[in-house]
Amino acid sequence: MEMPTAGNNKKPLFIVNPDSGVAPVNYIVSLGLDLRKNELSAVKSLSKTDTETLVRKNFDNHEVFIAAGGDGTVHTVATQLAGSEKILGVLPLGSGNGFAKEFGFRMNVNSLLNDARRADSMKIDVIEINDKMCLNVAGIGLDSFVAHSFNDIKLRGFFPYVWLTLKTFLQLRPFHVTIHIGGERIISEKLFVVTVANTRQFGNNAFIAPDARPNDGIIDLVLIKPFPKIFGPVFVIRLFTKKINNSKYVRHFKTDREIVIETDETRLHVDGEPFSITGKITVKIKREVLKVLCTSHNRFVSRS
Repeated sequence: MEMPTAGNNKKPLFIVNPDSGVAPVNYIVSLGLDLRKNELSAVKSLSKTDTETLVRKNFDNHEVFIAAGGDGTVHTVATQLAGSEKILGVLPLGSGNGFAKEFGFRMNVNSLLNDARRADSMKIDVIEINDKMCLNVAGIGLDSFVAHSFNDIKLRGFFPYVWLTLKTFLQLRPFHVTIHIGGERIISEKLFVVTVANTRQFGNNAFIAPDARPNDGIIDLVLIKPFPKIFGPVFVIRLFTKKINNSKYVRHFKTDREIVIETDETRLHVDGEPFSITGKITVKIKREVLKVLCTSHNRFVSRS
């Protein structure tokens, strides 16, 4: 794959993360993109910085930018497009693909090219967490600990992720959290999970905020209290059946006001990407700042 030529290019630009997902699938996808050179432009990115640079260099040359990778790649491309009229699309190649699943993006290049040619889009909100932008979900606790551990291993794909999640859950210990919404303290106790959600799921159809919407101006805050680990399978079933809110160990808040989180835990994730934090975490909603490509499977767009 080579850098696209300069000029006003109506072809979508695919920014491919070759380290996402599993190697055989990525090889097949790369081959498919190469066979469609007349319909698209594609470049490979070797790092987060590389992705940012590629978007900036090609910003004026393309209308639609396709993040070909996992949620981390999507997040990085989106941060460069937010606030502009450029359109984000996704070719899901990651382990979870939470954002892609929410917006109906599938691993089908032909369908994606048809969507890109139409260039229909919808504007969505993003969540601002200190100086970081969140498209999908962010949090502290089990999912964050998994994100940090997953970042340290070379294996990718669904099964390594499941194995690591199980291992992390068995070692899970509660952490103390104090949370204010709009200046009012709502909780100060130990928890297993604090999730800030813009959409419904972590990925792989595990729904942590089953009725969240990315264009409603609302932040969904999900808190999971410590529970007997023997109930772990029950929580998994509830996650995948959109019934997590039925548990007495779960509290779910919806707000458009500022959230302030104070905790002694330093491990945070934003869209599956691990970060270390110190001090207060401030969470705000930013309305309709990112344009997302509409697909035929987009559940947020009504079709006649």
